[in-house]
Amino acid sequence: MSAFAANLIDLKDWIYLIAAICFIVGIKMLTSPETAAKGNYISAFAMLLAVGITIISGQISDFTWIAAGIAAGALVGIVASRLVKMTAMPQMVALYNGLGGAASALVASSEYLRKLDELTPFLSTVILLSLFVGSLTFTGSVVAFAKLQELVSGKPVVFPLQHLINLTLIVGTLAIGVFLVAVEPVNIPWFIAVSGIAMVLGVLVVIPIGGADMPVVIALLNSYSGIAVSLTGFVLSNNALIIVGSLVGASGIFLTNEMCVAMNRSIWNVLFGGFGQGAATGAAAVQDPTGAVKPYTIGDAVNVLEASQRVILVPGYGMAASQAQHAVRDLGDNLEEMGIDVKYAIHPVAGRMPGHMNVLLAESNVPYDLLKDMDEINPEFRQTDVAIVIGANDVVNPAANEDPSSPIYGMPILNVEEAKTVMVLKRSMNPGFAGIDNALFLRDNTMMLFGDAKSTLNKLVEGVKGK
Repeated sequence: MSAFAANLIDLKDWIYLIAAICFIVGIKMLTSPETAAKGNYISAFAMLLAVGITIISGQISDFTWIAAGIAAGALVGIVASRLVKMTAMPQMVALYNGLGGAASALVASSEYLRKLDELTPFLSTVILLSLFVGSLTFTGSVVAFAKLQELVSGKPVVFPLQHLINLTLIVGTLAIGVFLVAVEPVNIPWFIAVSGIAMVLGVLVVIPIGGADMPVVIALLNSYSGIAVSLTGFVLSNNALIIVGSLVGASGIFLTNEMCVAMNRSIWNVLFGGFGQGAATGAAAVQDPTGAVKPYTIGDAVNVLEASQRVILVPGYGMAASQAQHAVRDLGDNLEEMGIDVKYAIHPVAGRMPGHMNVLLAESNVPYDLLKDMDEINPEFRQTDVAIVIGANDVVNPAANEDPSSPIYGMPILNVEEAKTVMVLKRSMNPGFAGIDNALFLRDNTMMLFGDAKSTLNKLVEGVKGK
C-alpha cells in the first residue's frame, strides 16, 4: 500500500464527514429547480468520496465482484438515462427505491451469516430491522412500479380482513424478532421468515393504495429506502451510511407529510383508506361529450386566446402521458410573443410523483420564474382571462371546495374555475386517479377540447401563429 493511500485511511472518518456535508448541501440544492443539477453533481461527488475511501480502506481483499457491480451499475445507469423518458420518471424512482431496499436487505443478510458467532443484542436488532425495512421497501416499490407502469391495475385492491391480516403479520414479525434477539440469535429459518413476511407486507401495504395517492407512496417508499440504508450503516458501523440514510429518510418523511397536507389527508388514511376505489356519489355527474358537455373547436379556442391578456397554463398527468411538455412551452412562448402574460400553475400532487410537473416543464426549458406553486397562483385566477387545463383532473375539481360528500372535499386545489374562461384539454370524460367525476367540465365558463393533449396543443400553436 502506498504512503498516500495509508494517509487517506488515517483520514477516513474525516473524508466520511466531508462526504456527509456534501450530501447535506446536495440534497438542500435539490429543493430548487435552479440549483438541482449542481446538487446532483455535489451528491455524486460525495458518493465518489465515500465509496473510494471504503474501497481503499484495506478491508476488501477481492475486488472482482466490486468491479463487476460497478460496471453493471454504470451500464444500467447510462442506458436508463438515455432510454427512460421523462414521463417515466415516477416508475424509475419507484424501482430505484426498491433496489435500495433490496441492497440493504442483502447486506443485512450477509452480515448476519458472516457474524453468526459475534451476534450481540444490538447487532441482531439492527440487522433484523434493516432486513425487515429493506425487504418491505423492495416489494412495495415493485408493486408501485407495476401500478405506475400499468402492468397491473392502478385501482385499490381491497379484501375482507385486510387490516387484520397486516396487523397479524406485523405482530408475528415482532415476536420472531424478539425471539431471535433474546432467545436464539442463530436461527437461519426464522431469519429468512422475517424477510419473507416483510416482502408479503410490502405487497399488502401498497396494493390497497389507488393511483390518486401515488405521489405520497413514492415519497414514503423513498423514506423507507433511506431508513433501510441508515440501519445498514449501524450494521456495518459506517458513519457515512448512517448520515446519508438518515437524511434521505427524514427528507422523505417531510415530503410525505407535505403531500398529505396538499391532499388534506392523513398518512394513515392514505395507507389504510383505500382511496380511489370508485366514483363518488356526491360529485356532479359528468355526461358524455355528446350530451350536456359541449365540445369546442380549435378555432373557438384560438379566438378566445387572441382576445386574452392573462393566461395560466395548468399541467396534469395528461400532459405527461402524451409527452406534451414541449408543446406546452411552445404555446406559452407564442402567447408571450402576442403580448399575453403567461404563467404556469403547479399543484404539488399533480402527476404521479412529487414535483412531476416541475421536472417535465424544466425539461422543456420553461423559465423557473414562471412556475408558480398553488398558494402563490390561486389568488390570480380571478384576474385571469383563460386558464388552460392540460390533462389535470382531481387537482382542479371544484368538488374539493363545494361538495362535502366528495372524498376529496377539503383537498387544496387550483381554483381554475375562477378564471373568466377555462379550457380543458382531455382525451375523454373519464375520471382522474381519485375515480370521481369533475363538475368543472359542466361549468358555463368551461370549454372542452377533446383529443390527445400534444396534438391539441400543436393545433393551438398553429392557430395562434396564424393570427
